[in-house]
Amino acid sequence: MAKGLIQRATWRSAILVLLETLLILGAIAGGAYIRLGPASQAMLREENVLLKALLVAYVCQLCMYYCDLYDDIRIAADRRELLIRIFQALGATSIILSLLYYFFPDLVLGRGVVMVAAAITLPLVVGWRLIFMWVSSRVGPRERLLLVGASEAGVALARELHQRQDLGVEIVGFVDGDPGRLEQTSFHPGVIGTIEDIPRIVAEQAVDKVVVSLADARGKLPMWKLLEMRTAGVAFEHLASVYEEYTGKIAIENLRPSWLIFSAGFNKSSWREAVKRGIDVASASVGLLIMAPILALLAVIIRLTSAGDVFYSQERVGLRGKLFTVYKLRSMRRDAEATTGAVWSQANDTRVTPIGSFMRRTRLDEVPQLWNVLRGDMSLVGPRPERPEFVSSLEKDIPFYGQRHIVKPGVTGWAQVRYTYGATVEDAMEKLQYDLFYIKNFSISLDLFVIFETIKTVLLRRGH
Repeated sequence: MAKGLIQRATWRSAILVLLETLLILGAIAGGAYIRLGPASQAMLREENVLLKALLVAYVCQLCMYYCDLYDDIRIAADRRELLIRIFQALGATSIILSLLYYFFPDLVLGRGVVMVAAAITLPLVVGWRLIFMWVSSRVGPRERLLLVGASEAGVALARELHQRQDLGVEIVGFVDGDPGRLEQTSFHPGVIGTIEDIPRIVAEQAVDKVVVSLADARGKLPMWKLLEMRTAGVAFEHLASVYEEYTGKIAIENLRPSWLIFSAGFNKSSWREAVKRGIDVASASVGLLIMAPILALLAVIIRLTSAGDVFYSQERVGLRGKLFTVYKLRSMRRDAEATTGAVWSQANDTRVTPIGSFMRRTRLDEVPQLWNVLRGDMSLVGPRPERPEFVSSLEKDIPFYGQRHIVKPGVTGWAQVRYTYGATVEDAMEKLQYDLFYIKNFSISLDLFVIFETIKTVLLRRGH
């Protein structure tokens, strides 16, 4: 997938960025004419004016990115939310440009031009986003899927895809081997035919793919009949592959090891590992150097506001199940687990100190883990390391849980930027599905994507 999901998101975002760059440049030209009149021609002919205008566009689009206006274009469906976020982005753009112009006055385009351009940009971007959503939903690339077997996994996929209209996927319905289940599924459209009806439904409904869960198919579906249809030209796809492609995670319920064995992915190469390690070392070194004064200040505050050591160390499970010691700034009381033993931390955990709550929201408590990255215990990106007390029980309760230890754990990860904070077995299962996806589709570009998303998460203070 990473190909399917990330490339699809990349192309969609690229179209938005390109056309919105042109809109912003046009707004700047219009703002110059409105503000300066005939003198705007002289301004537009100035040397480096295009670079100055592109700087404005870049800052504006960076702020739009941090307001989720490129990650989730479904926001356009809610016009109020769209307006609020664009106002936020333009407000942040004005602040950043004001600071840049104060320290670097040569970057100024013209007195008042940027403010007028901002007023023009708002209706242009709102209108463009609404048009983009309308066009995407009607004439954009759509894939029509027919699901074989009205199982829980199939219904779960149908529901998830139904909520993601921006993906351009349409569920035609289900077919099932039991004629008695016609129109009896909880998802609409429900069961619209039997196995024998597949060729007719494919032709009548212009189906692109027939999606089959092999876990449900064995012993229930007539495989020879499906093979006959396949050789006649009907396109079949494994449900697990479709789920992975469109959701960015691997569904472990009803998953067969054979699918993991024979599907694409899990590609390892020495150069990728070397590049990843180089990024880890460079980033951790620079990060610790930059954060040293802040760490010193936080150490003083922690010592003054609560009893106990400044740093907190704890055993975690790392690569190939090897235990290592992870380091964090202490965010809980010294005796947080004195009576309970090892327990998951919770959202709004009462054991967290006031300064600890701030550090958790800003992720500052995790900065010392950069030392673990330098030591080689961890990577910047990977599955979050878990405590051995929890791993032993999770491996019994959740299939494939041990597979997350075939790579180094990370300070951040695909699961952390795609799933909200949680501390239950169900949350662990959901995060594992994202971790398996990351391990299967590992690439440097995916790592960079996770890092950028993590920066946004920290700046917006999301999560616990």
